[in-house]
Amino acid sequence: MSHLYGDVVIITGASAGIGQATAQELMKDGYKVYGTSRKAKTGDRRIEPGSEGFLEMIPLDVTSDDSVRGAIAYVLEKEKRIDVLINNAGMGIAGAIEDTTLEEAQTQFATNYFGVLRMCRAVLPIMREQKKGLIVTVGSVAGIFSIPFQAQYSASKFAIEALMETLRMETRAFGIRAALVEPGDTKTSFTASRIFTAASKTNPAYQAHCKKAVERMAHDEQHGPEPIVVTRVIQNIIRKKNPPIRIVVGSSYKMLCFFKRLLPAGLVERILASMY
Repeated sequence: MSHLYGDVVIITGASAGIGQATAQELMKDGYKVYGTSRKAKTGDRRIEPGSEGFLEMIPLDVTSDDSVRGAIAYVLEKEKRIDVLINNAGMGIAGAIEDTTLEEAQTQFATNYFGVLRMCRAVLPIMREQKKGLIVTVGSVAGIFSIPFQAQYSASKFAIEALMETLRMETRAFGIRAALVEPGDTKTSFTASRIFTAASKTNPAYQAHCKKAVERMAHDEQHGPEPIVVTRVIQNIIRKKNPPIRIVVGSSYKMLCFFKRLLPAGLVERILASMY
């Protein structure tokens, strides 16, 4: 099967949630998918019967230069090319800004921003040489409007917005395309793996409000759509010669993003504050 950008796909954070669902569906579409996670064992491969599609899990830690270099080298040795990169690996830290240390904030950015930057830098020379490629990054609606007690998460996703917008302009002449997918609340293991800052557990100034806001968030996530909804959007992007800058996933969040552009900033702030 011939695909628009080529057959070889790397997906970070493919052991669960959106990454796992996307890896499995692209395998069914006939892609040669290399899913990554920190705990993966090299050589764990599933084959899609009746096609050239497969899913092989390989170890990769997006916060490590050596790990990224090793994973990219492994895929190149096997396939001689990399056609699509899907930046999906991410994590979330919750807590008031006052209750967040610089080290905790740096941990958030190490994965969500610098991990994306590291992966992009690793594949761009390859894609330039090929004169073709696609980079899809899974952002968040939290990268469009900030969420109380999720400042570091929101900031990391805002930063990705700027990174990908610039990447599109810088690489277009080389035949490389880039796009953002911005899910709202989605039912994944992200909820259970959310980390709280140390001070958020002890500082009474914010403790009750933080707990209430994150519980509301967790409820919305676990009652949100399944990851396959986001996967379908990613599949559609891969089929487009000129994908859009960003696609917001979820009708209610599309409306919120639309209203942010139209309504006074103070009113949008009050709406968000009332939600959490």
